[in-house]
Amino acid sequence: MPESNLEPISPKEGVKLYLQNRRSELAKETIDSYGYKLTRFVEWCESEGIGNLNDLSGRNLLLFKQSREDNLSPVSVKGQMDTLRSFIRFCESIEAVRQDLHNQVLSPSLNRSDRERDVLVEGEQAERVLSHLSRFEYASRHHVMLTLLWRCGARSGTIRAFDVGDYNREKARIEARHRPRTPLKNKENGERIIALDTDVCKVLNDYVDHNREERVDEDDRRPLFTTQFGRVSKSTIRETCYRWTHPCQFNGGECPHDEDVNTCQALSPPDKSPSVCPSSRSPHAWRRGAITHHLTKDVPVEVVSDRMNVSPDVLEAHYDRRSEEVKVEQRREYLNDV
Repeated sequence: MPESNLEPISPKEGVKLYLQNRRSELAKETIDSYGYKLTRFVEWCESEGIGNLNDLSGRNLLLFKQSREDNLSPVSVKGQMDTLRSFIRFCESIEAVRQDLHNQVLSPSLNRSDRERDVLVEGEQAERVLSHLSRFEYASRHHVMLTLLWRCGARSGTIRAFDVGDYNREKARIEARHRPRTPLKNKENGERIIALDTDVCKVLNDYVDHNREERVDEDDRRPLFTTQFGRVSKSTIRETCYRWTHPCQFNGGECPHDEDVNTCQALSPPDKSPSVCPSSRSPHAWRRGAITHHLTKDVPVEVVSDRMNVSPDVLEAHYDRRSEEVKVEQRREYLNDV
């Protein structure tokens, strides 16, 4: 039974208010993701005849969770339920549901294999790619883009947002800035100055001086990474990452997955798409690999957290892919002289 102090509101209207309330805090991509997840909840409510959030109960929330478990992986179910819990907490604040109902949103506990999504670019693989590019496509857009992804652990949105003016040669650093047409995932909280090594600066200088296509965008800004059409798109960044981690780039066309190179969808025109290859890696896999690589090289968690704009808790849960053996040996090094 609904509490007497609640104000009637439909699930659809509640979700609309919630997304409007979060819009000033979160990037558009995050809002879109939340909207997609909560649309599934609205549809479920409609199918169950729940037209007023006041009537929502813990049992309803459990039934929704079970309905999602039929079609989704544990990781996806957890993502849906975590988003739903945040929404229900908001609904409590506007007298749409009874107080403390969010505590009855049951999100699955994931084991290590469920939650890690541990696909990453290994250090050896990244160095092989960058070495090849340094030799055969030195200071090309691909070379510099992947160098920054690996050495800075940046998100693809940050790579896309860089302008030429964000790079300071004299101080050997580049600045990540949140701007309307090129937002950062964490908005102003994602802004930071990233120190660059001498070798990174050298290849970046040569790219800007000799190989960058001069383009100005609609805001009269000079994007660091350009194509003939202007600032690179996120899809272009993804294609670059997939292409250069595609194994057939380096092994003479010998497929590790026993595909015929003449018919493989990843290689064959006109629908050539390296992303379909199981060995190809996304920008996020480059970022996860970069973070793990820095940690493996004994860079302190706090330094990695600041440089790559990720909280220590999120870093531990989603990015740190060091084996337990590596962690033990690193701890041993610290404790040997104690």
